Amino acid sequence: MANKQRDLLFKLTVCNGIGNLGILKILDFSMRYNDSTDFSKEEIIQIAGITTYQKLFSQSWDHWTCESEKLKEYQEQHTFITILDPTYPYYLKQIYNCPTLLFYKGNIKLLEKNCLSFIGARAASVYGINIVRQLIPEMIRNNITIVSGLAKGIDSVSHQVTMQNNGNTIGVIGTGLDICYPKETAHIQRMMMEEQLVISEYPNGVGPRKYHFPMRNRIIAGISLGTCVIEARKRSGSLITAQAALEYGRDVFAVPGNVFDAQSDGCHGLIQEGAKCTICPQDILEEIQLFSI
Repeated sequence: MANKQRDLLFKLTVCNGIGNLGILKILDFSMRYNDSTDFSKEEIIQIAGITTYQKLFSQSWDHWTCESEKLKEYQEQHTFITILDPTYPYYLKQIYNCPTLLFYKGNIKLLEKNCLSFIGARAASVYGINIVRQLIPEMIRNNITIVSGLAKGIDSVSHQVTMQNNGNTIGVIGTGLDICYPKETAHIQRMMMEEQLVISEYPNGVGPRKYHFPMRNRIIAGISLGTCVIEARKRSGSLITAQAALEYGRDVFAVPGNVFDAQSDGCHGLIQEGAKCTICPQDILEEIQLFSI
């Protein structure tokens, strides 16, 4: 029955017109009724609460039902865990709208580690890069796995500094694992898929969409004990991740910068709102060492 649930969840994930919340509703219904997986598309539409995209979902479901062999081949091209698997990250499971599936390449055991996310400006300054180089080595010495989003700037520097210091790092992306976005960090992503871990809630072939990245950010925040923001403008996407972390009851750390430089305005705002002003590794460690999986 577990395999049937796994197959159903994959089919729903690749269908158009149904979102992750709808899939979670189907899974909840299935578990409440003896792990049933034999749903008609009409039942799925009703249980998942699909309204606007009923026609789109119906056509997509029919397509994959008729092309069951192609669907099986497509599924076999992926390695993934579901929310029902014991390897699914404990802290991620606690958040609202946690991803039903996590596609991955690399060392899945990294999901069992205590994680801390580092995020910030894509146009990182020398100051921001030096902050990453100051903070991350001490995190590694304390067995903390570094999580970020494989974007340009602070994200990619965080991954690189972690690997240079023989630490563990997880990249969370907003596309399928067969796509590298942005291209500037493709070499880091490929290296991490071999030596570290890269995860996504999107199957192969799914390209970047604007709404994918706020969704990606909730995974970065949800998987981590805390989130450290280094250089963020007032309307930075990094603030979305920090806000998600606050909503999940996780620690938020913000590194101050030059008060005359808009590059750090978002960090200063976070500090004013209660994020921990972070100027050295111990500022982080004294908070997150209170928690453990």
